[in-house]
Amino acid sequence: MATFLYQLSRAAFRRRRLVAMIWLALLACAAVGASMASSNVTSSFSLPGTEAQKAAGLVETRFPGSSPEGAVAQIVLKAPAPGKVSDPVRKATVKDLVEDLRSTSDQVATVTDPYAAGSVSPNGSTTFVSVTYDKPPGSLSEATLQSLDDVASGARTSGLTAEVGGTALQAAPEPGIGEVIGVVIAAVVLVITLGSLVAAGLPLLTAIFGVGIGIATIAALASTFDLGSTTSTLAMMIGLAVGIDYALFIVSRYRAELAEGHDREEAVGRAVGTAGSAVVFAGLTVVIALVGLAVANVPMLTKMGFAAAGTVVIAVLIALTAIPALLGFVNRRVSPRTPGRTAQKPNGGVRWARFVLRRPAAVLTVGLLGLGVIAIPAASLQVGLPDDGSQPVSTTQRKAYDLLSEGFGPGYNGPLVVVVDGGRDTAAATRATLQDMDGVASVSPATVNKAGDTAMITVVPQDRPSSVGTERLVHSIRDTTSDHVLVTGTTAMNVDFSQRMNDALVPYLTLVVGLAFLLLMLVFRSVLVPLKAALGFLLSVAAALGAVVAVFQWGWLGSLFGVEQTGPIMSMMPIFMVGVVFGLAMDYEVFLVSRMRESYVAGDRPGTAVVTGFQHGARVVTAAAVIMIAVFSGFVGSSEPMIKMIGFGLAVAVFIDAFVVRMAVVPAVLALLGHKAWWLPRWLDRLLPDVDVEGEKLRARLRPVSEGVSPEEPDEKRQLSRV
Repeated sequence: MATFLYQLSRAAFRRRRLVAMIWLALLACAAVGASMASSNVTSSFSLPGTEAQKAAGLVETRFPGSSPEGAVAQIVLKAPAPGKVSDPVRKATVKDLVEDLRSTSDQVATVTDPYAAGSVSPNGSTTFVSVTYDKPPGSLSEATLQSLDDVASGARTSGLTAEVGGTALQAAPEPGIGEVIGVVIAAVVLVITLGSLVAAGLPLLTAIFGVGIGIATIAALASTFDLGSTTSTLAMMIGLAVGIDYALFIVSRYRAELAEGHDREEAVGRAVGTAGSAVVFAGLTVVIALVGLAVANVPMLTKMGFAAAGTVVIAVLIALTAIPALLGFVNRRVSPRTPGRTAQKPNGGVRWARFVLRRPAAVLTVGLLGLGVIAIPAASLQVGLPDDGSQPVSTTQRKAYDLLSEGFGPGYNGPLVVVVDGGRDTAAATRATLQDMDGVASVSPATVNKAGDTAMITVVPQDRPSSVGTERLVHSIRDTTSDHVLVTGTTAMNVDFSQRMNDALVPYLTLVVGLAFLLLMLVFRSVLVPLKAALGFLLSVAAALGAVVAVFQWGWLGSLFGVEQTGPIMSMMPIFMVGVVFGLAMDYEVFLVSRMRESYVAGDRPGTAVVTGFQHGARVVTAAAVIMIAVFSGFVGSSEPMIKMIGFGLAVAVFIDAFVVRMAVVPAVLALLGHKAWWLPRWLDRLLPDVDVEGEKLRARLRPVSEGVSPEEPDEKRQLSRV
């Protein structure tokens, strides 16, 4: 591995113009593909094998056209007290509003008259107008959205309270000031770490370049593969973070090689041959974690994982080829200021490592206790999917949600659709059963299809859609009624999604941790080091989930992070955090411990190897962690609840894993284990292929002839010479 990367990077350095042209051509092709792609991108949601999905398919077959695929808007109207929306003047205003909606946009498919549909609250104060469009959410024109806003404004002028909700207002999250601040902080950290504007600019430039290729490719394939807007946001979040980290690791090692007196091309080859090997395996762990999300059998989550994994692959390839090419263009402007002295000067990493080696048991105890305390809230984790009730209170969607709750009851925002695979008699019996169940606010009359063999019944729960009470009601209906009665609708789909995520968590953990364990055994030639890495990751995830529960479910410090509505944690959050955090945690493990392994293989004692690893790797890992935290924290300012929660969770997880687990727990455990940390049974050592991540064979091959051994001499003589 190290020898191949050494040769590859030197070739990229020598043919830097060709390499740069290839990457620019890839970006241009991706950009052209994105510009030519259809703008009508759907974001369908399906759960193969679940009851809700089966019922939805039955409705589509037996009631064709009853489930519109286009965006839906609801204009919720409330009359000022003590008036009613059925008063003649206000009724005329609402009817005019309905006609305006039908004529103001050619994307409108249907508009429902609320009086004909009986959509008036029991107290007569509130009603709503439903509008269905012929375009999917996120594809409505600006003119259509503006006409919707104009109609609502006209209703307000007439004295009604008017707010708009529904999927029509869904749009791709736009980059905000938080993301920009995150990138600026990353740039500052790079300048401080590398001490050069040019050296700092390389990781930032290549990361943005790689993310540009990834996002443009996702946009080009969005229509073909049904990729939602969240897919590109998450790919950008992860791709930017790992792209900066991988490039930083290569550039830092290059500067260290220059400090040893090597010429530029040789320094590039040695840097990529050693640090590049760690980048490859770190990237592989992230890819394994993201692709492994397919275990959940949720198409949306699978696509998100593959898209994000693609951006990670691009980041790795750029670090191995584009970085060496760019280093050829910048001459010595990335060189360290004090060549030859960098490696000898003790730094903060060395002082910290020596402190941990003196008190390993105390450091380990404090670290574990602290993580355990932070993880306590995770024991009360409740999962669900966010709805408009989790939007900021200042948004029209949240106001529309609250108006419906006040006028019709909390459950009206998420009614259940009960599908009866039978005739009228069966439907009537089912309806009677539903009316007597706890947690039911109202049950509509059964709607029977033309063939008379299927019926739909709408059940309005007493509680809000994301509540535990509504989830219990869904399970109660399924347990009480017969097999020919199915429950679907958005709320039931969310319940099934949460259950699917819970069921997939253990198999996913087993698969990802198992594969990564084998991969790390190849890297470190050890059994206990990969085991320690996996256990440390579990501590990081548990503590990060505890912090997420405390802020987003319990509301602790919620106002500080813009959390205006507490509730269940997003269903995919635990499994998504497991995947992403595991990949990122293994990054730090490989970056830091690979230098320890390199030192140990060279003949140093275990304690000396730990100090050496921190001397060369602590500064880079610290900078990489701060950069990742800054990038992820930038997404906490998003108005999209899911993006906000993921950004917060990943930022906390990186902080915990980098500064507590990898910087404290890991060296403490290695200090206590000593030589045993690097133990590998001889029979297993013979079975595992030697991938030479530390570059031992490469260094032996490149050792100067003046040391008494030529590159052509056999391995045995080199080993004797080194001893």
